[in-house]
Amino acid sequence: MNDFVFSLPDRLGVAQLHWLALTCVAYGLALRVYRRSGGNPFFLPVLVAVLIVLGVLWLTDTRYSSYQAGNQLLVWLIGPVTVALAVPLYVHLSRLRAVWLPVLLALIAGAVTAVVATIAIAWVLGAERLTWASLAPKSLTMPIAMDVADLAGGIAALASIGVALTGIFSAMVAGRLFNFMGIADPRTVGFSLGLTAHAIGVARAFQLNETAGAFAALAMGLHAIFGAILIPLIFGFLG
Repeated sequence: MNDFVFSLPDRLGVAQLHWLALTCVAYGLALRVYRRSGGNPFFLPVLVAVLIVLGVLWLTDTRYSSYQAGNQLLVWLIGPVTVALAVPLYVHLSRLRAVWLPVLLALIAGAVTAVVATIAIAWVLGAERLTWASLAPKSLTMPIAMDVADLAGGIAALASIGVALTGIFSAMVAGRLFNFMGIADPRTVGFSLGLTAHAIGVARAFQLNETAGAFAALAMGLHAIFGAILIPLIFGFLG
């Protein structure tokens, strides 16, 4: 028992608190920049924080594995935070029930399009099957996308990069795209963000309003389940 207790700092990565502190400070600065920019999507906190951290790692010649080891506490917190998304879902449960059919159709259309379009573009560009399998789950939330990539015969590390880039890019351009198409319904906006940009999209949706955030959380959860079934089936069919 004592060995387990004393090993907790290493298990959670808090033995290297300077990397954990760097992550928190970088995000705090990024959030400040985002607010000063008036909510400009090109200054998304996630994007700016990543650039700050990358700059520090490059200047200090630090391997990513060392940085990652110092942030295991934040990785562990992903679970509780994801569960906490059930709160806005419960608050808006009656509204969610009223639109279950459009939600189901949007989920199927969005999930299938995301996978098929990714595979098609990768194939046209001459990418190998390994790349298809790695990038196909790019619209799923990170932990599930990495597992799905493994099941489909891809590389989990490449899948994580695809997930991050997809989330950041989608959150950056979504606002302008919605304005161009005249879409203002928070349910549509939120569900679209959660479906395509996973956790980053959910965070962006909650910045708009709670209704958009609730539908984004719903989309992220449903897409994670549906995508985890759909993608291995597609690659099993492709052989």
